[in-house]
Amino acid sequence: MSVLAAIAVLGILIVVHELGHFLAARLQHIHVNRFSIGFGPILWKYQGPETEYAIRAFPLGGFVGFPDDDPESNIPPNDPNLLRNRPVLDRAIVISAGVIANLVFAYFLLVVQLTTVGAASLNYLPGVKVPEVAAEVSSAAFQAGIRSGDIVLSVDGKELGASGEAIKLLVAAIQDHPKQPLALEIQRAEQKFVVTVTPELSPDGKGKIGVQLASNGTVVRQRAGIVEAFSKAATEFERIVVLTFQGFGQLVSNFSQTAEKLSGPVAIVAIGAGIARSDAANLFQFAVLISINLAVINILPLPALDGGQLAFLLIEGLRGKPLPNRIQENVMQTGLVLLLGLGIFLIVRDTANLAGFDLVRTLRQQ
Repeated sequence: MSVLAAIAVLGILIVVHELGHFLAARLQHIHVNRFSIGFGPILWKYQGPETEYAIRAFPLGGFVGFPDDDPESNIPPNDPNLLRNRPVLDRAIVISAGVIANLVFAYFLLVVQLTTVGAASLNYLPGVKVPEVAAEVSSAAFQAGIRSGDIVLSVDGKELGASGEAIKLLVAAIQDHPKQPLALEIQRAEQKFVVTVTPELSPDGKGKIGVQLASNGTVVRQRAGIVEAFSKAATEFERIVVLTFQGFGQLVSNFSQTAEKLSGPVAIVAIGAGIARSDAANLFQFAVLISINLAVINILPLPALDGGQLAFLLIEGLRGKPLPNRIQENVMQTGLVLLLGLGIFLIVRDTANLAGFDLVRTLRQQ
């Protein structure tokens, strides 16, 4: 059920995105002949007066089809309500509407979260949790006797305390002491003991011991009134958007070290399923993050994405005429092949990791 919940969240976000394109076109009386959720074979369809609505076999995607280049369409090529015959501004509205829909939907999801289940905050407890340890022979943490579920209370006699700074202090101590022994006080159930761990030297010159780290504490939720919710949602929305753009900026500026953090649909579903199992209320935050990321990715000026089509429109506006169809088609086809290749690679890699074929799991190793 948790996997289905995660897939449902992704499906809803895709519907919202495609619905943005669809409504932006229909409200301008632009012809739309297909509205599909998913790709591949059709599982269900309904033929409306002008538009075919369909659900297809593979749910992680969708598209809005226009009759402009449909050889079966009986609409005259010079019809003013064909998308290609509309002014640049009209077409830009249709193309950007999917991104706008995802952003607006994310904001209102935050409002709904605040007024129903409430915003989650952490009531900090002393120390730092170790949710997972890399069970490898070479893992410094595993060799030292650290296990999943342990809590690190102090490092070299310095207490980490009960705050959001505790995890930063521990990470800094590990990274700053490669190949130097550290004494960690560990709490496991009712027992407390000290282990000595020597961080390994990572390629970036910092220390690591092969663990995931998380703040220690209990989650508390606080709901907000409707007026307060709109204000708090705006603040949280701005924070997530800024962090998302910063993340993409780091991906571009430091691609070699951040590329491995990219996740495909399989990993995203797995993350969503884990969230649904632990606390279904957190699916709101999961949906918000994915919706904003979907918007940011689509607005990038890359071929086969909404941003790529907007780039063509910008060039058309500056030139006073569109680029030759041959150039546009070649660029879009090349971009589509690259995106499909990336998608297939991520699916295969994530599936292999989940199935346990990758012996060195991608952890946040500190």
